[in-house]
Amino acid sequence: MSGPTVKTEVLSDAWRHAGRAAQHSGVEVHQISGEDAAMAQTVIREAWGRQQIPQSNLLHALSHAGNAVLAAVRDGTPVGVAFGFLGWSGGLHLHSHMTAVVRGYQSRGIGYALKSWQRALCLEHGVTEMRWTYDPLIARNAYFNLVKLGAQVHAFFPDFYGAMDDTVNAGDYSDRFEVSWQLDSEQVVAALERRVRRPESAAEVVAIPADYDALRQSDPAAGREIRLSTREQFVRLFAAGLRPAWGDGGYVFAAASKRPSETVTAAHG
Repeated sequence: MSGPTVKTEVLSDAWRHAGRAAQHSGVEVHQISGEDAAMAQTVIREAWGRQQIPQSNLLHALSHAGNAVLAAVRDGTPVGVAFGFLGWSGGLHLHSHMTAVVRGYQSRGIGYALKSWQRALCLEHGVTEMRWTYDPLIARNAYFNLVKLGAQVHAFFPDFYGAMDDTVNAGDYSDRFEVSWQLDSEQVVAALERRVRRPESAAEVVAIPADYDALRQSDPAAGREIRLSTREQFVRLFAAGLRPAWGDGGYVFAAASKRPSETVTAAHG
């Protein structure tokens, strides 16, 4: 299975952008496999906890099959990792399963560099869409995905992964938005060039905490209340055919045409 042919200038621009992003964050991005898989395991252990470390043979197999396992290296030390795999539900795409940056190096552009590198690799192989999931209550990730990258939310999955045991999500529901990143679209190019367009109108706004991570640690009961309240709102709004963009302090929902792959599941838990 192969995707569409990508224009030479689009691909060249994507690689230039990836190179600039890596340089700006002070890292070199490498594809790794075999014994180097330990680099990825080290980063994932530090970022997500020992329970989330993937087997080295799985990482090697993913890399061997062409699903790039990427490491961001700074001064010889691995500080970030990203990997995914091809999917075809709703159209050929790369599902970017995990991006991790070690503590102390977050918010330095390393995740942006890894995503930019993934984008260029996808376009090089004729894949023009990436997808991934994220917790809709983490404001910094919402801003990163929807504003800096220009991805679009197209599905909501309450408690998508079930109970999780990593150091970040343990004890909380795993509600997730799934985003689609149309790699050669004007919207994505505009976002990467920092030509941000603010939402023009809204049917409804859903505010979320500025730092939900801190809230669920300091007051789990309050965190759970917000989780269940926003879940109810998300289910209702998605069912009504509305989709979110990111505004000041929350999601701005407005009408959007529904793609065949878009879904929303019933809340549970």
